[in-house]
Amino acid sequence: MADEVVLVDAYISMYGMRVRIALAEKGVEYEFKDENLFDKSTLLLEMNPAHKKVPVLIHNGKPICESLIIVEYIDEVWKDNYPPLLPRHPYQKAQARFWADFVDKKVSVPGRRIWLTKGDEQETAKKEFIEALNLLEEELGDRTYFGGECFGFVDLALIPFYSWFYAYETCGNFSIEEHCPRLIVWAKRCMEKESLSKSLADPKKVYDFVLLLKKKFCAE
Repeated sequence: MADEVVLVDAYISMYGMRVRIALAEKGVEYEFKDENLFDKSTLLLEMNPAHKKVPVLIHNGKPICESLIIVEYIDEVWKDNYPPLLPRHPYQKAQARFWADFVDKKVSVPGRRIWLTKGDEQETAKKEFIEALNLLEEELGDRTYFGGECFGFVDLALIPFYSWFYAYETCGNFSIEEHCPRLIVWAKRCMEKESLSKSLADPKKVYDFVLLLKKKFCAE
């Protein structure tokens, strides 16, 4: 019997984009259910009662939650589908998990505060955001991708934020490329891959969504 794969997601979610990239890289066909984040469906609430958040991968009726956990699940279940998303060597795998976790803690959090706040708090968020990206630039070094010559787990964890860069820059009135030019070169290289260009959200649509969020959270 063929696998039944459903992705409960939101088009603008950088976490959902990770899963869409992973499925595309592995060549897995799936049904996409676009979630309204302002009016969450019964399906989402039933499949992820703990966090009530996207993305949720439903594989043969069983839910898997949290984007990086889902990506690892995809890599294990469809391990025969090239390419591997995580390194096979234990040390390299541990390092990849470390930097992916770094993205979630040190890029995502200040990134949110850039569009959500103003004044000194926003300036602090911008500083923390750029410092995190500078560390990632150092980790990338002169390599094509974070894992070397092949697109991998850390690239997959970080590249969805590229579709949010326009929103961060517009809300924060700064240039990411000015501070992190090598990271932008890396991002543009990633976007040459069809699995990425078709999986990432349009930056202008992300910005429109951020404007809705700003109104909802009274940041205007």
